[in-house]
Amino acid sequence: MKILISGGAGFIGSHLCDYFLKKGNKVICLDNLLTGRKENIAHLLKNKNFKFIKQDITEKFSLSGKVDAICHLASAASPKDYLKFPLETLKAGSAGTLNLLELARKKRAIFLLASTSEVYGDPKVSPQRENYWGNVNCIGPRSCYDEAKRFSEALTIAYHRKYSLEVRIARIFNTFGPRMKGNDGRAIPTFIGQSLKNEDLTVFGKGDQTRSFCYISDLIEGIYRLLKSKEPRPINLGNPSEMKIVDLAKKVIALSKSKSSLVYKPLPVDDPKRRCPDIKRAKELLGWQPKVNLEEGLKRTIAWFRSL
Repeated sequence: MKILISGGAGFIGSHLCDYFLKKGNKVICLDNLLTGRKENIAHLLKNKNFKFIKQDITEKFSLSGKVDAICHLASAASPKDYLKFPLETLKAGSAGTLNLLELARKKRAIFLLASTSEVYGDPKVSPQRENYWGNVNCIGPRSCYDEAKRFSEALTIAYHRKYSLEVRIARIFNTFGPRMKGNDGRAIPTFIGQSLKNEDLTVFGKGDQTRSFCYISDLIEGIYRLLKSKEPRPINLGNPSEMKIVDLAKKVIALSKSKSSLVYKPLPVDDPKRRCPDIKRAKELLGWQPKVNLEEGLKRTIAWFRSL
């Protein structure tokens, strides 16, 4: 297959490029490098089956030749990034999604949207199932990301209904692993960076808000299985093991053998109190569930950050 991956130089996108190439496919990586990094794909640039194109998907562009599948991952994904680039984030989810859907329609390609657990907002239901409509502040500081993804989902399913386009929608929960940016503001890279420098770990609120963390290799396998399926409805991809942020911080300190302590700061506006996926549909329809537990994933990620 020939697969186009937007946002292919990002954390998840670059691992997806690796995976499809190892499966013997050809990969075209589109990225404007706003938050993606060329070093994430540097090892692929001499691969004859890989092509990198610096491209802003919110602008009109053309692509010659056959494309079998389009995986749309292009977007700022961390709160720090999308708060810095709110308009770019909204455009990636609207104009960018529209441009890629049109390309998929012309090429008769499968279209896979990387959506997010943030479509559930600050949920009043836990764990979150795909039929939960969410509790989202549509004008809050996080809305540029939440609403961009919610619109992307609506646009994707509209193309499926109107044009019978083959679509897949992955609602991705917190994912971690090598190639995360240490300064992107997300919990795991922030905690690891602070612990390796023996700095105090910053915990927001009391740290009793929960998250669940999926290791990158598990997520990539889930995306692949979703693409190969025939399921057009959203499917949660994440690890259902829920834990408090304060406990995560303590675990990172222990595994990195750090001398760090914890410091507490006010909770950001609209920060979700709970985040945990119900992955029953992923198990039933994709035969997928995470294999790498949190401790093993953290050990691998700490080792990668330490090597830098």
